[in-house]
Amino acid sequence: MKKLILLLSLLFTISTVLTSCREKKETPSEKIEEAVDDTGDAIEDAADDVEDAVDDVVDEIEN
Repeated sequence: MKKLILLLSLLFTISTVLTSCREKKETPSEKIEEAVDDTGDAIEDAADDVEDAVDDVVDEIEN
């Protein structure tokens, strides 16, 4: 019984040590896709800012 417990604890320890919690590395295509998404978001934000500025100018001209 003692050997069985020792064997199980050894297997548990080995499996815990060999299991990694790190994130997998991104491939170049994933990095490019993320950069494209970030660029698209930045363009949308800039377009929203321009739209707000135009609306402000139109409101100012009307008043």
